[in-house]
Amino acid sequence: MADAQRGPGPRGGAAGDTPDDGRGTLRAAMGGLTTRGRSFLAAGIAAAVCAWVLGQADLLRVGMLLAVLPLVCAAALHRTRYRVVGTRRLSPSRVPAGSEARVHLRVDNASRLPSGLLMLQDRVPYVLGPRPRFVLDRVEPGGRREVSYRVRSDLRGRYPLGPLQLRLADPFGMCELTRSFSAHDTLVVIPRTQALPPLRLTGAASGYGDGRQRSLAQAGEDDVLPRGYRHGDDLRRVHWRSTARYGELMVRREEQPQRARASVLLDTRRAAFRGAGPESAFEWAVSAAASALAHLVERGFAVRLLTDEGGAVAGDGGPDGFSGPSGFDHESAEAAGLMLDTLAVVEHSDARGLAGAHDVLRGGHEGLLLAFLGDLDEEQVAVAAAMRRRSGAAVAFVLDGEEWAPGAEQAPAIPFAERLRLLREAGWTAVPVPPGADLARVWQQAGQPGDTQPAGGGAATGFSGGWS
Repeated sequence: MADAQRGPGPRGGAAGDTPDDGRGTLRAAMGGLTTRGRSFLAAGIAAAVCAWVLGQADLLRVGMLLAVLPLVCAAALHRTRYRVVGTRRLSPSRVPAGSEARVHLRVDNASRLPSGLLMLQDRVPYVLGPRPRFVLDRVEPGGRREVSYRVRSDLRGRYPLGPLQLRLADPFGMCELTRSFSAHDTLVVIPRTQALPPLRLTGAASGYGDGRQRSLAQAGEDDVLPRGYRHGDDLRRVHWRSTARYGELMVRREEQPQRARASVLLDTRRAAFRGAGPESAFEWAVSAAASALAHLVERGFAVRLLTDEGGAVAGDGGPDGFSGPSGFDHESAEAAGLMLDTLAVVEHSDARGLAGAHDVLRGGHEGLLLAFLGDLDEEQVAVAAAMRRRSGAAVAFVLDGEEWAPGAEQAPAIPFAERLRLLREAGWTAVPVPPGADLARVWQQAGQPGDTQPAGGGAATGFSGGWS
């Protein structure tokens, strides 16, 4: 991103960027007087009044000199004409929470006149740290000055940087003028991600193939991948076995997908999570979803991100968040970046249930389903069971709001142990997530058949199932 300004103090701009420079009025010029300049002006006026009362011509000349000097400095500074070009560069422009980014600023004097003393200041949100200020000495014609500063945030989000401001002072320190560039940059602070180990899970297939072993890092697609019937589909492509299973007309896909696919579901309902802050259950779920997305993309999966409201992100394809008829983006780097950007700003939703996500998944077999869920009532457990029937394999990482934030008010939910039992009966691999759990340990539990201990200690909570 580059800004350019021309004129008094810097004014004007490149590429149509023309900030308000405040020219044309005496009031604007007077507004730039420093404390020294105002003191000189006040002393000059007082001396002139005293000289008029006392009839002292010499005192009047002194008063006039004191009063005129700051005005002349303001006028000269205000009318100084030179061109200043400012450039800002972020390195990198996307960082995980808790990591630093460096902002590089460059100022070029593109005029034929040397500049005066410049103070460079960049506007940054308070959460990124103190506002950086730099003092630049006289910049020769065609000269360049470069400075940099660091920003850091422990909170994910999108933070604007800018506009860049320049303050010009006259040699006597009587007047200072501030001009602002108009362009901004944006620093994206994504959730913290954690490296996850490759995981091989086994389980009996439920009508989707031969029951072979599936790997979270290497899983492929079954031979037959039916989808819901769409207007115009050839009736010869109807897959009657799937039609009988789902109770609706299903057809074979025209082409065999070449990549394993996965959907990552993040429960964002306000009623599902208790507490707030970086250590809350919701922030853990966001970071875990980001880590899972990055892990799957690195291992060749075509991944999409779902929320309880049904929003889907998988690149820059169709208007519903999908790219192509399958709903998955094969440009891994772009898809991962877009999904992480989405997670950087995701907030609690006011949705009452998971019906939106179920509507997205009901179109047919969608491969692997990973869900990060908060508190659920009986109705939402039933919706989760329906979503399980639309996936090749499903793993739910379930957070108990009562453990994460004891005493916090929350919508009623069924007991945590009962919640896990119902999900497992529906075919989910349900993994309990205690407060402060290490994601890598929780991730490994999903591949351990039989009873397991919750990551981070606590009472044993068994689970069974695995991939189906």
